[in-house]
Amino acid sequence: MRPIVEQNSENHPQESSTPSGSTAVGGGDLAALPPDGGSGAVPAHLRDLTERARGYVEAASSANTRRAYAADWKHFAAWCRRQGLALMPPDPAVVGLYITACASGSSGGAGARNVRPNTVSTIERRLSALSWSYAQAGQPLDRKDRAIATVMAGIRNTHAAPPRQKEAVLPEDLIAMLETLERGTLRGLRDRAMLLIGFAGGLRRSEITGLDLGRDQTQDGRGWIEIFDKGMLVTLRGKTGWREVEIGRGSSEATCPVAAVGAWIRFAKLSKGPLFRRVTGRGKDVGPDRLNDQEVARLVKKTALAAGVRGDLSETERGGKFAGHSLRAGLASSAEVDERHVQKQLGHASAEMTRKYQRRRDRFRVNLTKAAGL
Repeated sequence: MRPIVEQNSENHPQESSTPSGSTAVGGGDLAALPPDGGSGAVPAHLRDLTERARGYVEAASSANTRRAYAADWKHFAAWCRRQGLALMPPDPAVVGLYITACASGSSGGAGARNVRPNTVSTIERRLSALSWSYAQAGQPLDRKDRAIATVMAGIRNTHAAPPRQKEAVLPEDLIAMLETLERGTLRGLRDRAMLLIGFAGGLRRSEITGLDLGRDQTQDGRGWIEIFDKGMLVTLRGKTGWREVEIGRGSSEATCPVAAVGAWIRFAKLSKGPLFRRVTGRGKDVGPDRLNDQEVARLVKKTALAAGVRGDLSETERGGKFAGHSLRAGLASSAEVDERHVQKQLGHASAEMTRKYQRRRDRFRVNLTKAAGL
């Protein structure tokens, strides 16, 4: 573990505390190369390739992941400065002390007030951010070093809490939520389409707002739709590659996701670009910009509260029960089909992950107590 004063001028944490572009640590990665070649760092004939390489580095992770990693690196760098510790080269002992500070609520500095200990999931994300950032600088962090691995194991054993799952929006809930939307308005048509396609497709909120009307229409799109007589095909780009989601037409026009999407496209007069956009001009116009995925979570929460879903709980409790994942959980819990079809629709790699989304399944269908003779 080296103090800051022993570093040379190339490793000052003040120069490395804030990530630039897609990389959190300045160093040897392609994304950190200056666009003009700097002092001969990149030959003129390789500048186009450098720009393309920078784009590929950014495409390796989502914008949300890069923002989170950048914030985590900045947090770590600030902590190192306050402790007088070196950022570079990566030192497992320093990282072990940092995650200990995060777990104990002392990572915010001496002047910080009301700093809560980070959750285990937050600490694991911070650790992933440091590993990614150091790797981008060409100096990998050894997460298996006992100074990190043993401390992290102790944090999990001490602070890990049971998972808090969002409430599933079931079909009867969804129908009640749809009734709370304004009829005959652009915003109401859009919100109706988002709720129905999110539920029927088992889509994540980023997948809903990332859809385009067609293939290769925007740079930030995560997929596109194709409407057929029998349903709609949604092509999505996920973490592990491309996948297709089939959404059939509903038994009723009022609850058909394909009809809802078609109505939104028709009345919003959309022909190209993002599928779900902001409604402007007091609800009379549709803007060109794509909706932020947070809007899906807000929509689910707002309509669930307005419809009185889980009315047995207080409003505060209900407010924390619903989010974008409620739609995915609702499909997984409601579809009376073979589990493998639900697994494919949700894009899960394992049936075990799909079962975590099933809130209403028969947990005691197999009774081993009686089977054992008791």
